[in-house]
Amino acid sequence: MRAASTDGLEVLQQPKVRSQPAVSLVATVRTSLGRIPTAARVCALVAFLNAVCWAQITPPFLGPDEADHYAYVQELVEENRLPSSDFEVYSPMEVQVLTDLRYPQVRYRPSKQPISSLAEQEKLQHDLASPLPLGGSGTAGVATAEPPLYYLLETIPYKVGASGSVLDRLELMRLLSAILGGLTALFAFLFLREALPANRWAWTVGGLGVAASPMLGFDTGALNPDALLLVVATALFYCLARAFRRGLTQRSALTIGALIAIGFLTKLNFIGLAPGVILGLILLVYREARGHGVRAYARLLAPVLAIAASPGLLYALVNAFSNHPTLGIVSGATTSLTGFHRSISSELSYIWQFYLPRLPWMHAYFAEIFITRQVWFRDVVGLYGWTDTVFPAWVYDFALIPAGLILALCARGLAFGRVQLRSRLGELATYAVMSVGVLALVGATSYLSLPVKSAEYVDPRYLLPMIALWGAVLALAVRGAGRRWGPPVGALLVVLLLAHDIFSQLQTIARYYG
Repeated sequence: MRAASTDGLEVLQQPKVRSQPAVSLVATVRTSLGRIPTAARVCALVAFLNAVCWAQITPPFLGPDEADHYAYVQELVEENRLPSSDFEVYSPMEVQVLTDLRYPQVRYRPSKQPISSLAEQEKLQHDLASPLPLGGSGTAGVATAEPPLYYLLETIPYKVGASGSVLDRLELMRLLSAILGGLTALFAFLFLREALPANRWAWTVGGLGVAASPMLGFDTGALNPDALLLVVATALFYCLARAFRRGLTQRSALTIGALIAIGFLTKLNFIGLAPGVILGLILLVYREARGHGVRAYARLLAPVLAIAASPGLLYALVNAFSNHPTLGIVSGATTSLTGFHRSISSELSYIWQFYLPRLPWMHAYFAEIFITRQVWFRDVVGLYGWTDTVFPAWVYDFALIPAGLILALCARGLAFGRVQLRSRLGELATYAVMSVGVLALVGATSYLSLPVKSAEYVDPRYLLPMIALWGAVLALAVRGAGRRWGPPVGALLVVLLLAHDIFSQLQTIARYYG
């Protein structure tokens, strides 16, 4: 193309070329989003809004360990370093805000409530505007031992709210967690679509059941690395189900490897999921090797394991050079064999009793307590705040009825598909090992608290990485109801679960504002 210049000379102008990579990236994102079913988007939206509601009704810093998680992010932004101590010595600004909020008096004490008088509000507003230092403590309590990925993400809303107060920043950071909660429900729906391809109606019921879970809303409505861990765990369930159904490609294998790496960088609890995920990969690669030869191991398994293991190896090296246990708290949970009943057999016995009734030959760690019902079932039905917000006792007794019906229908749904189950034993074994790994890690960590405390880590939020399987239980229950009664039973389940969520929020409101 030629154009005349002001000097009368002609110069050659090159046509403008658009940035093709940017255009193709946008088109790829739009295409990928367009492939997501509408029902999956609805599930994600419900989960996000649910978490936002929980973020609004939970007073500032009264999510579990929220003050520690905030201190971790603050240390990253204000001091450009990771926290180095697990003491609960926060920055002067955070200490002042926690004091004004009556945080030490409120947590663990259901009879105490946050500030409510005008004078207390005015003092809080005055201190929020004061020029107290924001960083410098170098401590983040229990959060100090956690990997940094989630906290690095939370530095974004922290910086966005730089012109606001501590409470403004906290709300923005909670909002990011709520978005991650929405992604968790999205992947749960996609997992059900792959795992139960013949039950379209059940996908929505299971996805909405996950989205309306009060424990998911409570956990992702707070500043907590669990929010990212749940996305990674549910995405892994989805990717594994997709690979078992459609075959493992190099792209899907690398995706699984990347998710494992992200999981290790998110929270130490991810280690519980890792053995099951590795088992699934080995089974999938073995299946591919039968059709494509042993080269499948080198093409699929080797690079995936290298990607997946790199964060864990880096973490172990950092701990080794800093004179910490190689795998942090996990080392203690798996190798602590001294002290009160410190032996492998006693630890296994404790872990068994941590979830299930004691067998006759076992030492009684939870004497006269049916821990499955009196602790775990009760806590799953409703345990919020600083593990201090519960329902009246009759609610837990009544909850046995719908829980029993759901399990009975789920068993019937499994019976309907028993022929297909035989051909999917490897896939089921993968999910089982993932679940057992999470349960064993939580139980082993609790074992370390003996003899001072007998059940330190009985908290249902530690089981949330398996929330995709809760969606599968609901979907199978709909399947078990049969073609005629499946839709009305599914609708009833969704209404029941939404009611559970609403009453859980009301109970929390009564705890803090009643």
